[in-house]
Amino acid sequence: MADGQAKVLSHDEIERLFGAMGSPRDRALFGLLLYCGLRVSEALALRPEDIQGEVLRLPAKATKGKLATRQIDIHPKLAQILSEYDYGGQAYLFPGRHGRGRLARSSANWLLDQAVAYAGLAGLGISTHSFRRTALTQMSNAGVPLRVIQEISGHRSLASLQRYLEVSPDQRRAAILALDY
Repeated sequence: MADGQAKVLSHDEIERLFGAMGSPRDRALFGLLLYCGLRVSEALALRPEDIQGEVLRLPAKATKGKLATRQIDIHPKLAQILSEYDYGGQAYLFPGRHGRGRLARSSANWLLDQAVAYAGLAGLGISTHSFRRTALTQMSNAGVPLRVIQEISGHRSLASLQRYLEVSPDQRRAAILALDY
């Protein structure tokens, strides 16, 4: 973790982690975090009916502030990951043990810890929040306007969103080199 924040994952680390995940459920869970910029608690609260075609509808009651429903387009890679996952007809997309309730946050942490260890990435500060920070930073690096990222992430203010976004040494260097008078 840099400055107490979850690590932003590289492309190689993402590939290694998804390769180390043992089940379609794990790939679906962490795919939602990565491709929708969700918090783990938001993903665990999802119900099958929250996925409507090519759109994820995140009900207000499932969000951190419980203020507004968010709609997020489903990336084609996420659609493929979700198509390989069978939630077993349960009430939650990620059901708990024996189909009761939903998967616990501690279980999601354990699943990620197992994948991190198997991928040989232990000790790097990777957490469930790494997927959210990675998604938001990648959108910013791709030039997506902050207001659009805010809409997707559900941050109440641009100031709170900006704390998520990592600035690399290469970006700082490029900014200075852009001063070509």
